[in-house]
Amino acid sequence: MIRGIHHLGLTVRDVDASAAWYEEVLGFRRVGEFKAPDGERRKVFLRHDGLRARLGLTQHRHGSQDAFDETRAGLDHLAFTVADHEELDTWAARLADAAVVHSPITAANSVPGAAVLVFRDPDNIQLELFAEPPS
Repeated sequence: MIRGIHHLGLTVRDVDASAAWYEEVLGFRRVGEFKAPDGERRKVFLRHDGLRARLGLTQHRHGSQDAFDETRAGLDHLAFTVADHEELDTWAARLADAAVVHSPITAANSVPGAAVLVFRDPDNIQLELFAEPPS
């Protein structure tokens, strides 16, 4: 039986810059690092007080420097749950203060009554903050 998500791994172009962005903008904190003995890849592990899952950011030494493109096979986007619409308002203000371009808060097409705020990280990976409808 699957009991949850242990961690998510995202490939980034600059692991230090991306880790700093996730820390400063979204409130993650570093909890570890890994460097392959041959220097081919480096990882930074992040945690957030609101998540059980860990987020891993990986930089490959010879990886593409192209920005993320969700139209290629693989990841489409990553959505984080927030408590409610009011928290989305708080996040919209926080993103604006950090000069992060984001969508207006809109109705989520996939869940009636839910709302979503969409933005992108430094590698162009689409991130969402998602509020379920009030129960």
